[in-house]
Amino acid sequence: MMSDLALIAGSGSLPVTLSAAYPQARCYVFEGMSHDLGSEAISQSFNTLGRLFEDLHQNGIRRVVMAGAMSRPTLDPSQFDPFMNEIAPRLMQAFQAGDDGLLRFVVSMFEDQGIAVVGAHEVLSDLTIGAGLLVGNLPDGVKGNIEKADHALRQLSTLDMGQGVVVENGLILGIETLQGTDAMLSFVAQTADHLRHQARGVFVKRPKLGQELRVDMPTIGPDTVVAVANAGLSGIVVSPKSVVILEREQVLSAAQAHNIFILAQEMTP
Repeated sequence: MMSDLALIAGSGSLPVTLSAAYPQARCYVFEGMSHDLGSEAISQSFNTLGRLFEDLHQNGIRRVVMAGAMSRPTLDPSQFDPFMNEIAPRLMQAFQAGDDGLLRFVVSMFEDQGIAVVGAHEVLSDLTIGAGLLVGNLPDGVKGNIEKADHALRQLSTLDMGQGVVVENGLILGIETLQGTDAMLSFVAQTADHLRHQARGVFVKRPKLGQELRVDMPTIGPDTVVAVANAGLSGIVVSPKSVVILEREQVLSAAQAHNIFILAQEMTP
């Protein structure tokens, strides 16, 4: 039976999970971007988005999920189709508006075509967790570290950067930038011992304020837990229903094995 759902996939395990859960969904990948789907995925150039929308309409697609890591596309105006020539001025403006501004433009572009953009968490309800302690035990002093991290994240949101901060003993050890979570945690792991006083800090991962969660929800997975442990931290704090937990059983096993807590808690005021 034909599905009205399509998947536009980047790299990582989330698109694979979605494709397995919705085998009838039509899957697209953009040329030049890595992905972990098989040859059944339809390759599409960002320079000819008009063809993408024609294919979506011809196949009865009414809902699109965008999932996985995607880099900003390299555009070639000489290859633009009529649709791209029409939206090019607004697209160029969106490129200058930061990641969130660009993503909001992409969402509006699909909605203008009568296609709803839905979040991966809306079609797979177990991707996120509600408020509460998922695993482990909270160490002494964690409340103050979380508050400090939340204060930093509020400030970073105004700059449209970072979804994660590491705080230990009340001091900021790492801020997530364009290089991503793994790079930040690797940097934290290299912090000199005399700066850490044998404390075990916390990694707080949250959406930016006002972030478009349908297409850009923060994510953690088993590798995140291992990286947190290797960085000498005690746990991970996420926002309830606003951070994807990939491969949850593996995440739980890794957390238990490395004595890492995972807490879902709203941002402190």
